[in-house]
Amino acid sequence: MDQYLDKKEGDKNFPPSYIVIKFNRKIKHETAKWLVEKITKEKKKGGAELLVRCHPSGNDSNLIIHVSAHNKALLGLAEDLEVRKRDKHGNLREFTMDELSEFTDVDGMDEFLTTSEKQTIVRHEIENIRALSNESNIMGYPHYSLYEGQSIMMACLYYGIIKKMYPLHDEEAVRKLGARWYKRLFEQQPYDEIRVYFGESVALYFQFIGFYTISLIGPTLLGFLQMVVDPGAVAVFSILNVVCATLFLEFWRRKCSELAYLWGTISMTSFDEPRPNFRGTMGVDAVTGKLLPQAPRFKTHIKMYCVSLPLVFVCMIGAFIIMLLSFWVEDQLRTIPNTPMWIIYAPSVIYAGLIYAMNMVYRRFANFLTEWENHRTQSQFDRHRVTKLVLFEFVNNFMSLFYIAFIIQDMDLLRYQLATLLIVLQAINNIQEAILPFVLRCYSNKFASLRSKSSSSSLDSKKTDIKKLIEAIGVKELDPEDSRIKQAITEGMMEQYDDPYDDYLEMFVQFGYVYLFSAVYPMAAFWAVFNNVIEIRCDAFKLCRVYQRPIARKVKDTGAWQRAFQALSTLSVVTNCALLSLNPALKSQGHDLKPETWFLIFVGLEHLLLGCRQIIHYAIPDKPEWVRLALARGNYKAKQALKLQRIIQTQAHRPL
Repeated sequence: MDQYLDKKEGDKNFPPSYIVIKFNRKIKHETAKWLVEKITKEKKKGGAELLVRCHPSGNDSNLIIHVSAHNKALLGLAEDLEVRKRDKHGNLREFTMDELSEFTDVDGMDEFLTTSEKQTIVRHEIENIRALSNESNIMGYPHYSLYEGQSIMMACLYYGIIKKMYPLHDEEAVRKLGARWYKRLFEQQPYDEIRVYFGESVALYFQFIGFYTISLIGPTLLGFLQMVVDPGAVAVFSILNVVCATLFLEFWRRKCSELAYLWGTISMTSFDEPRPNFRGTMGVDAVTGKLLPQAPRFKTHIKMYCVSLPLVFVCMIGAFIIMLLSFWVEDQLRTIPNTPMWIIYAPSVIYAGLIYAMNMVYRRFANFLTEWENHRTQSQFDRHRVTKLVLFEFVNNFMSLFYIAFIIQDMDLLRYQLATLLIVLQAINNIQEAILPFVLRCYSNKFASLRSKSSSSSLDSKKTDIKKLIEAIGVKELDPEDSRIKQAITEGMMEQYDDPYDDYLEMFVQFGYVYLFSAVYPMAAFWAVFNNVIEIRCDAFKLCRVYQRPIARKVKDTGAWQRAFQALSTLSVVTNCALLSLNPALKSQGHDLKPETWFLIFVGLEHLLLGCRQIIHYAIPDKPEWVRLALARGNYKAKQALKLQRIIQTQAHRPL
């Protein structure tokens, strides 16, 4: 076995490129050399022990390096990162080099770790190149300070010294995946292939949207049925819709438990390895015993509740005031005789533009606040960032509808707004997300090639500069005919896809449109299903063809998004009961009742439905029975193995 590994490691051919790093065009020579040495140096000297090659000097005006590792090194790193793999008996457990033969044979060594796992491992090692005690700033940039234990590469990304850091697509694998995915409209998604190629985070989103779309079939049938029955039956359909939303969320939580167990992520906790940007003093971790950054949790809590939360509420109030101002200006314009319609609707158009601008500014502000709070793990960071963003997006997307429903009380206008948002805006979103970026990229590539031909003199000088830089850092170049060179340049111009946040947000807003106002627009579920069938394929297309390949991330559930959807589901009980109390068809049936009695009837209905939601929540377990049994069986086996190990150690130390 060792002879095989040594033979592979001694191969002179550079292994596949797992991470590509593009440096700033104006990077200083000593900085580039220092960073490359950090990547290639031994771990005991503060490096990552990875392999590096660079683009030949004539291919790009920026220094671009490819980072890789041999299989033996990757297997060792997989053991350090406690990667869970299935052994030959089908059991999912942590991989160790001592038990390598239990997992795979010599012939399957190269394919034992998937490409996404290898990319994740290499990216992890690059991000965990941390500043030593004697490194107080980035080499060559005295004003860019570092603290002991800080991720050097993430600091360089923050300061713009590194422009991009991304993995490359496996062109053959993504072509085969696309043929089974976005090219087949009405077939089931290849979830296992998605997880293997893109990782658990992306696979869970597509599992979610598929599960959610199927759950909308019930409300869709109810919507069609409601159109042909007595209008007075709207209350029954609204109640059933609320129950459907509750059942969907409860069963989705069970589905997450199943997937997390099958994927080996169910044991993820807040004690997992800290994220690269986590700031703290280096110390021995109390759980793992490793040397990791440490910081007191109470400081994060103080920042969250005393600074971040009040600032978020101030932003929400500001967005609400701007919405009210838009409605007030529009009302004032309507009172002026002979006012053209385009002037009357101008405040709404301006408000729509302000919403977009506020979203862009607020997202950066929310990211800054969450980074400043200094959360330890990536899951904690994502959860608190999503919470901030969802609160603000809720005000931007739903408060105008609440205003129309309960202040203006114009149900026809509310129905029109919902139909417009569900049909027109979601279609525009699909075009904007997938089709438009693809077309723009095709034209930008043509424009870039024409521009490069017209500026050959300036390109020659840049080639000379890059050649000097490559000589200064002493890195070998890839073969000029290597296909990875063109691929890295092409994919470097693609948009970055960090995580499915924007995709989850679309579903969050759609979920609100469908369930918050189902008493007014029962056909919302049908248009949501129609949109999602197309949305799944558009999202698949953009991941395979438009965006850079994301780094695979492990997740065990939808995190903050689950709580966000549950909050909307709870609120839908209140809004639907309130809308039913304003329904003219129902009012005509209760015209003998006093207003107070009429109001109390729907308050009682609301409390009854909220109670039903709690009963459903407790009646449906978080984990299926087979998952609970499997976890209990695994814990029992682990205890038995520990007992056996102790017995063996005791016998070994017993005197003869």
